[in-house]
Amino acid sequence: MPVTHTLEGSLSVDVLGRQDPELAEILLGELERQSTTLQLIAAENFTSPAVLAALGSPLANKYAEGYPGARHHGGCELVDVAERVAVDRAQVLFGAEHANVQSHSGSSAVLAAYAALLRPGDTVLALGLPHGGHLTHGSPANFSGRWFDFIGYGVDPESGLIDYEQMRALARTHRPKAIVCGSISYPRHIDYAAFRDVADEVGAYLIADAAHPIGLVAGGAAPSPVPYADVVCATTHKVLRGPRGGMLLCGSELAERVDRAVFPFTQGGAQMHTIAAKAVAFGEAATPAFTAYAHQVVANARVLAQGLAAEGLAVTTGGTDTHLLTVDPAPLGVDGRTARGRLAAAGMVLDTCALPHPDVRGLRLGTAAVTTQGMGEAEIARIAVLFAAALRDESAGRGVREEVRDLTGRFPPYPG
Repeated sequence: MPVTHTLEGSLSVDVLGRQDPELAEILLGELERQSTTLQLIAAENFTSPAVLAALGSPLANKYAEGYPGARHHGGCELVDVAERVAVDRAQVLFGAEHANVQSHSGSSAVLAAYAALLRPGDTVLALGLPHGGHLTHGSPANFSGRWFDFIGYGVDPESGLIDYEQMRALARTHRPKAIVCGSISYPRHIDYAAFRDVADEVGAYLIADAAHPIGLVAGGAAPSPVPYADVVCATTHKVLRGPRGGMLLCGSELAERVDRAVFPFTQGGAQMHTIAAKAVAFGEAATPAFTAYAHQVVANARVLAQGLAAEGLAVTTGGTDTHLLTVDPAPLGVDGRTARGRLAAAGMVLDTCALPHPDVRGLRLGTAAVTTQGMGEAEIARIAVLFAAALRDESAGRGVREEVRDLTGRFPPYPG
């Protein structure tokens, strides 16, 4: 469903313009950029004006270290209510016994999950970074790779699907303290039951990094990791369409450990304006309109995958079950980085990503944002044609850019 309200009152550009015209110009420029280009980054979306209003509310002024009823600062009576609303809505939305909504980001949520369950030096099994693992899944540049001994499982190089038998064999060999399932670029549903079975066999915790699919889970368009994982880490933006932030879901037996891992171990004061915005987003995600939206996101992604394949691009795993897909533009004569540049010039914003083949970078794109704008399968099919046209001939970019402007003009993210 498209966002149908204006930004008046939530994005106070008039006030900012009088006090700081330089920053107001930047904000307006960004709104113009978002409104006149196609946002195909799989991790991005357009929040509702109600979410923006909460983010810009007086709750931004409140310091609130601790949890409702046990804060380290006075004056928290109302922010306590806001956080309880967010927690209650998250628990109901995802069927979880416990929710922590204080994490500042998805990476912060993963850090807290590790802090709750692991100690430095523990062995962890996770999807390897070249196969779509996140930085927090063992990158040597990240805390995860420096503090823990990560073993990477992978995807089959031909099918692009997770190699569950390899994962099981590695678990049996290395006996990890935890197994992480989740990816930044895997376009298929994850078999959480299979991961649970392996974790039980080797006595490991199961951590689900569901940053990407959690919005689809909320809308009933993807299987839930909650019944299987010991801890679920997620973001509240992406398909969920809330503010940028993180959250954790777990059973009651781990609730205290998870809460203490967030505060006081890894974070200080909660961002109460963001938590209120999360509450708004959880409320929106519990509606029939959001359920329809989540299913349309997947339908649009499948049309996009089919359209790009028909245009000659190599679509990883042959398609998608989710909001995202990864493609190799090499059949059209360009590499991933060159392709991203050509598409940006044509008004299509997306990312590069690692592909299962060694040293090959492809493109990762998603349909969450354009679906929020109200685009359906007909518009997505046209985007696939424009996408390929921009890649085949760099000189075609100007014509494609004009079509993109026309398309975004008919489907503005914030009408009015």
